[in-house]
Amino acid sequence: MASPTLITPSTSTPTKPLITPIRSKLISTVNIATSSSPSTTRRRELLSRAAGLLLSPALLLPATSAFAASDEEYVREASEVIKKVRSTLNMEKTDPNIADSVAELREASNYWVAKYRREKALLGRASFRDIYSALNAVSGHYVSFGPTTPIPAKRKQRILEEMETAEKALQRGR
Repeated sequence: MASPTLITPSTSTPTKPLITPIRSKLISTVNIATSSSPSTTRRRELLSRAAGLLLSPALLLPATSAFAASDEEYVREASEVIKKVRSTLNMEKTDPNIADSVAELREASNYWVAKYRREKALLGRASFRDIYSALNAVSGHYVSFGPTTPIPAKRKQRILEEMETAEKALQRGR
């Protein structure tokens, strides 16, 4: 049988709590805020109601996509991206500005893709599909092999063909 001293705690030695309670500054400020004057509580109520009115769904802008663009803007920006891809791909591999041109192309293509990727009206267009595919191939090449490595001839030819068909589709409104 076990000894009674092991089962029951002894009362002769005082026990220290393992964790000392810390009085938080938050608790003291809450106590101060709850014991405020009536004018403060009215002001707080007025401000909370005003914030509720400002953020009410009826006053918010209608839910549209973040970058909703017009058709003319899409055509203009797509044409700019096509020109930038062509100029970058047609640069000589010994050109000292090729790294800067690739960086500009990647920035422009990231912006274009981020802006138009979520536009459901554009997803079915042939121009969007071809430009997106070409940009994916170009950026994938430069990410994998670096900005100064030339694109292989077969890949370059396919990208330029996609750019040509995308440009024709843009002219036709597709």
